[in-house]
Amino acid sequence: MLPELFCDRMRELLGEGFGAFEESLRQDRRQALRLNSLKVTAEGETADPGRMPFGLTEVPWAREGYYFGEKDRPGRHPYHAAGVYYIQEPSAMAPVELLDPRPGERILDLCAAPGGKSTQIGAAMRGRGILISNDIHPARARILSENLERMGVVNACVTNEKPERLAEAFPGYFDRILVDAPCSGEGMFRKNEDACGEWSPENVALCAGRQDGLLRLAAGMLRPGGRLVYSTCTFAPEENEGSVSRFVEAHPEFRILSSDSVKRRLFGRAKGAGQEGAETDGEARWGPGDRTDFEGALARGDGILTWTPSPAPHLKDTLRLWPQFVEGEGHFAAVLEKDGGDFEGRASLGNGGPERAIPLKELGEFSDFMRSELLSGSQGDWLETGRYLRFGDQIYRMAPELPGIKGLKVLRPGLHMGSLKRNRFEPAHGLALALPPLWLRHIKNLSSGDGGAADYLRGRTFPAEGEKGWYLVCVDGFGLGWGKLAGGVMKNHYPKGLRTLG
Repeated sequence: MLPELFCDRMRELLGEGFGAFEESLRQDRRQALRLNSLKVTAEGETADPGRMPFGLTEVPWAREGYYFGEKDRPGRHPYHAAGVYYIQEPSAMAPVELLDPRPGERILDLCAAPGGKSTQIGAAMRGRGILISNDIHPARARILSENLERMGVVNACVTNEKPERLAEAFPGYFDRILVDAPCSGEGMFRKNEDACGEWSPENVALCAGRQDGLLRLAAGMLRPGGRLVYSTCTFAPEENEGSVSRFVEAHPEFRILSSDSVKRRLFGRAKGAGQEGAETDGEARWGPGDRTDFEGALARGDGILTWTPSPAPHLKDTLRLWPQFVEGEGHFAAVLEKDGGDFEGRASLGNGGPERAIPLKELGEFSDFMRSELLSGSQGDWLETGRYLRFGDQIYRMAPELPGIKGLKVLRPGLHMGSLKRNRFEPAHGLALALPPLWLRHIKNLSSGDGGAADYLRGRTFPAEGEKGWYLVCVDGFGLGWGKLAGGVMKNHYPKGLRTLG
């Protein structure tokens, strides 16, 4: 049951269009996944839709997004464990497309858990530059770290910090910032029925105040000329157009990017059916017809719309995705740019300078392992050019350009390489998911079709032939985890906490 006060507000906003909106929330939602362009097989092939064992159709506004069928269960397939794709709500793929991340940049995902948008950013960055993925809640930050590991993102630093601490550490540092703000979740009513019971006008107001603070802090961390994308999964004007209006009034150095450029970015390469509906009916407006009178709607003072100040210039250029018009849940996004030229005033250092690295020669067993397992060639430079950190017996390859992290709560400063044991090195699961299989000397490929990969995910050993030692176990060519061969038996090193039952 939809909250009565919520329905009253939506009737006011949508007018005659409320019926179609309400009906859309009674229909089954569409589910989607996003293919991981970072994953390649032992033959160097990418994770393309033709290789997937599901019926996939394209999400118009996301380059790697695809809807899957009602009967498909991609979360149970070994490809999910291998990080070949991320199951993600289709509308939630839009904000990162608008952020337009590039390799080599400095990017912050301020409210990043569980990691769908961070892994999408990481894929676009291609391992170059620095991605700070943060979440204030410890348990959610751990899930965020696990998802970045599963998807093979090597240039992400996961932090569990208050936004205020990050703002102190990184003034004017980032080229792009995503604020996917905690919100009242009205756009998730169809996906999560509990959200209906938790909704209240008081919570909407609470969320709007919190969003004001997040945007203020993000503004200070963005360099001149940088891009800030603000997004929510709610319909509440107080949290959407209201938050943007209040922000732009308080920060005149920011402007809202025009709707034409936003729509070109989001829909310009739309794929297949649905392009026209998405481009015309997904734009920022209250409903059908020409009801774009934001200022008039807010001025009525009827107790339903109460946020102030007056709407910012070009507020119509923000974007709403409506469930009655697109195959996805409700979403809002605004693209904001800060005055200044390209890289003008770009802060050269973060929290006191770059993080100090440990010389590779001081990590003997680790260095020996990597040199013995990596094939000779250009990929060898990946080891030599890396910068490494050691926490106890744990070794990490730092995210490129990692700034100083002293004093910050860091869960993952880069790629977890493994642990130094007595006179030996044991590779981490994250390394198996990040290394391209074609770089490695020893590979054991299992099939997703005959149950071999599923047995491996259950923790079972299996017979194998070859040189003794460590092997990258793959599923249909995609890296899945480690095994260690001795005496004709492949010992299973898939993490116990990730193993499936049955």
